Amino acid sequence: MKKILVVNVNWLGDVLFSTPAIKALREKYPDAHIACLVVSRCEEVLKNNHRINEIIVYDEYEKHRSLPAKYRFIRMLRKKKFDTVYVLHQSLKRAMIGFLAGIPNRYGYNTKGRAFLLTYAVPAPEEALHKIDYFLNLLRECGIEAKDRNCEFFTNEDDQKQARSILAKIGINENDPYVMMNPGGNWFLKRWPIDYFAKVSDLLIEQKGLKVIISGSKKDVGLANEMLAKMKNKAAIISGQVSLGQLGVLMRKSQVVVSADSGPMHIASAVGANTVAIFGPTSVELTGPVGAGKTIVLQNDIDCGIPCYKLDCRDNRCMASVSSQQVYDAVCKLLG
Repeated sequence: MKKILVVNVNWLGDVLFSTPAIKALREKYPDAHIACLVVSRCEEVLKNNHRINEIIVYDEYEKHRSLPAKYRFIRMLRKKKFDTVYVLHQSLKRAMIGFLAGIPNRYGYNTKGRAFLLTYAVPAPEEALHKIDYFLNLLRECGIEAKDRNCEFFTNEDDQKQARSILAKIGINENDPYVMMNPGGNWFLKRWPIDYFAKVSDLLIEQKGLKVIISGSKKDVGLANEMLAKMKNKAAIISGQVSLGQLGVLMRKSQVVVSADSGPMHIASAVGANTVAIFGPTSVELTGPVGAGKTIVLQNDIDCGIPCYKLDCRDNRCMASVSSQQVYDAVCKLLG
């Protein structure tokens, strides 16, 4: 049996972008054992993916930080006897893992001068590609074609059961229409103003009779409370209270999800939810949502270079330029 290891990337959205490549591998090798190496924070993204046989967590900065721990990790990989590894991660260290694990067929891009660690080093694309196409291009150079490029996020029966319980707990019946607001983001520049989220939520409650759920991780609880304090109407907060699987179910059940560029936004698109995606400093062409759901992307041209990674910028005018009326109109369009 063919044994394949996929060395994945480090961020939730990027791992979702790798799912079309994982699907293509499964279609090419339906009987293979496919394992995926991810960092701990991304494990849940792939936990229910039925195209993967095994998830291997590599915790570079905690569990596997020391040299003895790294040695034990490599020895564990050697015992698994993988015959092929696809290194989606661009770093030298990740390519080193396949090399030290003695995997005979090692495929990856020739980035960071790591060609000597790979048996087949693919030249990096000259033009900028969407992350999905970046991963699929690597497989194409290895003779593997993908049939589609939609991201995938899977949930299980327990996620569905827990999601029903969460809705009951926050006072939303099974058939009550609701929208989900996701105000969080990894960095300040990507966040849409909280005042705007509050205004759109009030409009949807008052003019469309919808209920509002505010989502986010534990670190977004403060943002959720701030948003609720600025609202004239009631909304339910689930920030920091649900797993990614439960979040995926709740998003799929929602009428519309409103979110800035973030991991949850990509989950919404991947599960087929109607999504309003608000972009500012990041590039839609490089990291825009690609999934089964209907998506409206909002991004205004304010004469700033995109993508922008000026993390010390406190202006945030690129996000503020997307008005609450624009978002409300986009939600109404998706509501039909």
